[in-house]
Amino acid sequence: MIEGVLVKVLSRHGDKRGWLIELFRSDEVDESIMPVMSYVSLTNPGTSRGPHEHRFQTDYFCFIGPSNFKVYLWDNRPGSKTYGRRDVLVVGEERPTAVVVPPGVVHAYKNVGPVPGLVFNAPNRLYRGEGRSEDVDEIRYEDRPGSEFILD
Repeated sequence: MIEGVLVKVLSRHGDKRGWLIELFRSDEVDESIMPVMSYVSLTNPGTSRGPHEHRFQTDYFCFIGPSNFKVYLWDNRPGSKTYGRRDVLVVGEERPTAVVVPPGVVHAYKNVGPVPGLVFNAPNRLYRGEGRSEDVDEIRYEDRPGSEFILD
């Protein structure tokens, strides 16, 4: 696994009413990556988001369903022990998982299931900073030729 990336399989607790999954708890998350905001996105089948990286932000993604996703990770930090390494995870409905992505790790995900899927993210930085007054902390790779990041 890429240095600094945390992967935690989440427990689904179900009964006749449905199910519940704890996404994160303050007693299980390091203070340096404690979320300061959260959002949910819906991704249609066959659709990708990313790849991009952050200079300062850590993302705390939770892939819970009702579809499955391939998560693509690429260590783009020259000083890292795993610099250049690429990992692919399959997560979501069949394996609810939290994936914590530190700054400098390029990441993307693709809905590989037959139905739209939900992704929860709770980053440790506010989008565009306090009052949305800062530049977006993203380095995007979608349209860069030779980025060598392939979403299959």
